[in-house]
Amino acid sequence: MRQIIFFLILLTSVVSVDLAFAQQPEQSISVSEVHGTDFDQDFDQDFDQDFDQDFDDDFMEEDSAQLISDPFETLNRGVFWFNDKVYSYLFKPVARAYRIVPRPARTSISNFFSNLSSPVRIVNSTLQFKFADAGRETTRFFVNSIVGLGGLVDAADRWGKIPKKDEDFGQTLGVYHVGQGPYLVLPFLGPSSLRDAGGLVADSFFDPLTVHLSRNWNFLERMELRAGRAINFLSLDDDSYEKIKRDSLDPYLFMRAGYAQHRVAKVAK
Repeated sequence: MRQIIFFLILLTSVVSVDLAFAQQPEQSISVSEVHGTDFDQDFDQDFDQDFDQDFDDDFMEEDSAQLISDPFETLNRGVFWFNDKVYSYLFKPVARAYRIVPRPARTSISNFFSNLSSPVRIVNSTLQFKFADAGRETTRFFVNSIVGLGGLVDAADRWGKIPKKDEDFGQTLGVYHVGQGPYLVLPFLGPSSLRDAGGLVADSFFDPLTVHLSRNWNFLERMELRAGRAINFLSLDDDSYEKIKRDSLDPYLFMRAGYAQHRVAKVAK
């Protein structure tokens, strides 16, 4: 059982151009003359949609390549395939079964873990000289810890109108003009980059939960807790990954482009 939970936590994560195509027909029997006007219109519409889909993916590949390099694409695609299978056949089914727990309870658990991660946001806001953001995150931490019953309720946002603003060390490095480096797909963790992967390690030193667990809990106990956190997170997700797979011709390119654009936008804020 613990081996299964170990695999579950490692999976945690788990953001168009419209082209009209027209062609002048040759002087011959038209499709509409054989099948009728409705068939001709349906055929043109379906062809345009397929052509747009192909063009969108080509455009997306070129656009994302300008934002982040992908010299390890072959390896990344292999890891992407692996993550997809583990997610689809193991992790997501467990998360869906967990939805039997009422949503307010699952939201409270998510709020609790988010509140514990406040020091990560405070430290990185300070390192980026965003002192107002650091002050707001500090206020959020105390309000949610006291009024919000240890962070189970996001009282700062609900009643104080102080929303959370995510900051991490990858963004901090970006503010100091450190490039993203090559695109990486990490086993179980998903899209990342050389810069952001290093940022994850740095953030762990500011995360009270990580520091506490590393000192007081054994490895299996830490994995069990993180597995619960991961399952809870995915149970609140509205099947966004499934929608990407359904609507994109090449989900790998879509994820790469979305990740690169998302991280550029986060650094710019």
